[in-house]
Order: sequence, then structure tokens, then C-alpha cells
Amino acid sequence: MTPDVTAFFDEATNTISFVVKDPEGSSCAIIDSVLDFDYSSGRTDTKSADDVIAYVQKHDLKVEWILESHVHADHLSAAPYLQAKVGGKIGIGKNITIVQDTFGKVFNEGTEFQRDGSQFDKLFEEGDSFMIGQLRGDVLHTPGHTPACMTYVIGDAAFVGDTLFMPDFGTARCDFPGGSSETLYKSIQKILALPDETRIFVGHDYKAPGRDEYAWETTVGEQKANNVHVGHGADKDSFVEMRDSRDATLAMPKLIIPSLQVNMRAGNMPEPDEEGDVFLKVPVNKI
Repeated sequence: MTPDVTAFFDEATNTISFVVKDPEGSSCAIIDSVLDFDYSSGRTDTKSADDVIAYVQKHDLKVEWILESHVHADHLSAAPYLQAKVGGKIGIGKNITIVQDTFGKVFNEGTEFQRDGSQFDKLFEEGDSFMIGQLRGDVLHTPGHTPACMTYVIGDAAFVGDTLFMPDFGTARCDFPGGSSETLYKSIQKILALPDETRIFVGHDYKAPGRDEYAWETTVGEQKANNVHVGHGADKDSFVEMRDSRDATLAMPKLIIPSLQVNMRAGNMPEPDEEGDVFLKVPVNKI
């Protein structure tokens, strides 16, 4: 089946969220939502999520799933807000527990922070499937960028999160805790083993040099032929050398500190204090 895919681009974080609809019904899934966050003031806003909600309501869609491709380090998830407004089960990869354990220590969360993934409604693993109405989705575990990265293959479309970018931009960084360029290469080969006509929807776009417009849809065949990092049959050793060297030059994402604390909680803020105020921590020399 060919799902109907509608994209929502957030220029502040270069994130693309997707509404994926059963073409024969009204059921849909929302993938990689965005909660707007101004770091300088510490204020959140729901404009990006409200745009998705308005679309869902305008078309009388039934939200079955709110899916996360991984624990994002560059934007906050709006999953709980969306769930409260339009329903749906929140899902992520089973290895979220590894991410929670790693960053629970980094942010000194203490024993009250559950590291078992229980903040999410569903923890997916390789080989799982799910339904969006009559539309079937299959789950691939594609780690490397993070240990919990998942690719959701829904009909003829694959939602790869940060694993692959557009062919002229390449692949995801692998220098976060738990990341591995060798593992990412293996995960990408799993994606490239899908049929050439499979549509690939990427989670971010930064407009590669020479390209004027943002883009987020390509195909497996185009990635195999033209991806600047893994196309043309690039071998693992050369990819690992390139990726590791490139990652050593990259700064941390601007929103990594708030994003990790919120997203490892399924998009929820830390528990408020006795006065009802919420605080995020800034670990010094930890990331």
C-alpha cells in the first residue's frame, strides 16, 4: 500500500514531522513531532504541534500512533501534548532504556527517574509490526546515531529519522554517547536492502550546498546511487574513517541539553517542585 504522507517542516530545528495516513481510511500516525522551545527564555510553545493538530482535525483523522524514531538531541518532542489533544499511543525503540540509563546518570536524575521505558506506551524491537487502520507498518532497528534509532517501514515508505539524510547531504553523526559509525553503516545497509522504489522520508534537512529548497523525500535507489557518504557502494572502512573525522569537527546541537531530558521522558518535562515550577539541569563538562 502507498500511504498518504504530509510533511511539516520546522525551520528553527530543521526537523520534519510527518502525518502518515491509511489511503483507504481515516487512521494515521504522527512521526517525530516538535515542541517549540526558546532556550534563551526557557519558554515552550505549541505552534508546530498545533499545525499538526489542525491538519488532523480538518481532515477528521484518527491518530493511532505517535511515533519517535529516536531520542532527539536537537528538538523537544510534543508527543504528550499531541496525545492529550488527538489521542494515539506513543512508541519508540526498545533500546530507549539504554539511552535513559546513560543520560539518567549524566543529568543526575536519581532513583525516581524510571529507566525502563515505562513513560512510553509501546517499545518496539526489530521485526515488530503495527497497524494504522488497514495499513501495516514494520519496524527495523537501525542504531548508530543512537542505540534506540528505529526505521518505520509503512507500506512503500520508510521513515528513517536521522539515520540517512538527503543524498546530497549524507548521513547522521555518530559521536553521541552510545553512537557508532560502524553500527550506523550496518544499519544503513539494512535500509538500502529495501526495494529501490521504496520512498525514504528523512527527519532533518539542512539544504546541502548548491540546493535552494528544503527537501525530505527520496528513494532507496536514489540513496544507493547518489548518497555522498554511502552511495556508489562505499565500503565500511572508508565510511567509518570519514564519519569519525567529520564528527570530530561538529559542535553539539543547540538544544541537546533540554531535548535529552525531555525526550527520554517521552516528551514530558521533569516533575515540578513543591511550588509547581519545572527545572531543567545543565551538566557541566559532561556532554
